[in-house]
Amino acid sequence: MDKNFKIVICGGGSTYTAGIVKNLLDARRLKIRELWLYDIDAPRQDAVARLVAQVIRENAPGLPLKVSTDPQEAFAGADFIMAQMRVGGLPMRVQDEQIALKHGCVGQETCGAGGMAYGMRTIAPMVQLVDYCEAYAAADYWIVNYSNPAAIVAKAVYALRPRARILNICDMPVEIEARMAEILDCELQDLEVDYFGLNHYGWFTKVRRRGEDVTEQLKAHVRQYGYVTQKSYQDLLVQDPDWRHTFENAKTIANLFPDYLPNTYWQYYLLGDSVVQYTDIHNTRGQQVINGREKRVFAAAEKLKNGEAVDMSQFYVGVHGLFIVEVMCSLAFDERSRQLVIVRNNGAVENLPDDAMVEIPAYITSRGPEPIRVGPIPRFYKGLIEQQDACEGLLVEAAIEHSYAKALQAFTMNRTIPSATVAKAILDDMIEANKDYWPPLQR
Repeated sequence: MDKNFKIVICGGGSTYTAGIVKNLLDARRLKIRELWLYDIDAPRQDAVARLVAQVIRENAPGLPLKVSTDPQEAFAGADFIMAQMRVGGLPMRVQDEQIALKHGCVGQETCGAGGMAYGMRTIAPMVQLVDYCEAYAAADYWIVNYSNPAAIVAKAVYALRPRARILNICDMPVEIEARMAEILDCELQDLEVDYFGLNHYGWFTKVRRRGEDVTEQLKAHVRQYGYVTQKSYQDLLVQDPDWRHTFENAKTIANLFPDYLPNTYWQYYLLGDSVVQYTDIHNTRGQQVINGREKRVFAAAEKLKNGEAVDMSQFYVGVHGLFIVEVMCSLAFDERSRQLVIVRNNGAVENLPDDAMVEIPAYITSRGPEPIRVGPIPRFYKGLIEQQDACEGLLVEAAIEHSYAKALQAFTMNRTIPSATVAKAILDDMIEANKDYWPPLQR
C-alpha cells in the first residue's frame, strides 16, 4: 500500500513524545506526509516540540512538523491519532497518590483510588477527542489510545461512542515480555504469549520461544528472581530499589498463585499492604517523575532553545513506542500481527461478561482487532476479574449519570480499599481535589 499518512499525537506535550516520534521515523514502511502535535497546554507542547524537531532533523530532514492547540486544524484529514492524554498533569497524579496513601490505601496512577480518580478526569476529554475525529479526521481514521487508565477509558468510550474507530492498548505486558526475552536470552520478536485479564489486571498463561513452550522454565525463574536476570536482580538493589521491590512482589505472587505468570500490577491488588508500607507519601512515583524524567526533558528543550547540543538518545528507551508503532502499521497495512490489546469480550473469555473490556491477544487488521478466543478461565481468576470489571463499570456509570451513589459503590468494590467508610472518605477527598475536572456528582 503506497499511502502517505497524516499522524497526530494528541498529548503532544508528553515527555514520551520525542521517543515515540523516533520509533515512527524508524518504521520506514509507514510513510508520513505530515506529523502534528496537538495539546491544550501550548507552552509545554512548544518545549517538547523543540525536541521533536531535533529528532526529525537527525532522522527525517524535510518531514513537516506542525504544532497546534486548534482541534479542527490538527485533526483535519488525519489518518492516525495517537492519544496519550494526562488530564490534570503530573500534579494531579501526585494528589491522587497522596490522598489514597493518607487513608492507608494504595496510591498509584492507574490502580485503586488513584486510577479511578484519573479515569473520571479522562472520560469526557477522550469522548471529545472521538467527536473531533468524527468531525474532522479522515473517514477511515484510527485512534490508537494508550491514555491511562486504559480499561476505564475503553469501557466509557464504548458506552458513549460505540462506533468510534479506536483501539485501546497498554505497553506493560509488552514491557514484561521484553524482560522475559532477556531472561530467555532471545529477541522480543522470538516470543509469543497467551494472556487474559483486564488492563493492569492480567495473567500470562503460556510463553513460547520460537514455537517452543518455555512457560515452566520461565515460571521457575520468576519464582526466584522476578522478571529480571539473576545479575540484574542483584544490581537493582543499588540501582533502582523501586523496581527491586516490584520484582520481589512479582516473585511472591508467582509463588502464591503458580498457575500463571502475573502482570506486575497485581502487586497493588494482591499485596497492597506491602505496597503501602513501602511507599513514601512525600516521594510518590508521580513526584519522582516530576523530579526525574520531567526535569530532564525540559532541561534538554531549554538547551536546544539556547543552541546547545543535546544527546537525543537518552529519550529513546524501552519498547513503549515500538509496540505502538507496530500496532499502527498493522492497522495501516492489514498485517494481521498478533498483539495484546483491549477489546470488548463478546465471548472471547467464555465465562466473563460480554461487555467486559478484556486484554487478550488479537490479530490487528485494517478493519480493527480480531480477538483470539481464550475459552473459560478458572474460578479464582474469574472472580477477581468480575469484581474489577464491576468496579470499573460502576465508575463509568457514575461519570455518565453524575451519580455519587455509584461512585461510592465503585470505590467500595475496589480491592485496594478495605471498607465502605474508607471508600467514602477517599471519594469525598477526591471530589474536592478534582472539582475542576470531574462531572458534579449528585447525592
